[in-house]
Amino acid sequence: MAGTIDMQLMRYINLFAKVTRIPTTKCFVYNNQIVFAVPKQQVSMAIGRGAVNVKKINNILGKKIRVVAMPPTNTPSEHDDKNLNEEIGKFVEAVISPVEFNKIEIKENSAVINAGRQNKAALIGRGRQREKELSEVLKNFFKITKLRIV
Repeated sequence: MAGTIDMQLMRYINLFAKVTRIPTTKCFVYNNQIVFAVPKQQVSMAIGRGAVNVKKINNILGKKIRVVAMPPTNTPSEHDDKNLNEEIGKFVEAVISPVEFNKIEIKENSAVINAGRQNKAALIGRGRQREKELSEVLKNFFKITKLRIV
């Protein structure tokens, strides 16, 4: 999980911690939204009652904000591949929502996302921008170097 944090992302993280009182080091941009990953137990606290924290940050930055549950950080063993697929699937589903996919397959350092025709276009994006963003997220969180969307 050695993604680099530039000054802009550091400002977002500091603002998020100041407003929500929940520290996080995981922040990235996907589909012109700023996505913060926090521990699963603290997602509702980060969002706030009536989404007040998200709305406050949204108004300050003028950008859409999303809070997702952080994937587990433990390195799974070889016999735990099904659990890893489920965890990665849940995380990817939370990040790309409302776009849906049928299934995700993880083999060593590559991921294959199976989606329908319309959803495939939304996942790839104009100029393959969404695909590049999602590939970078998967590389930083799960060390997945290759991403295919079919």
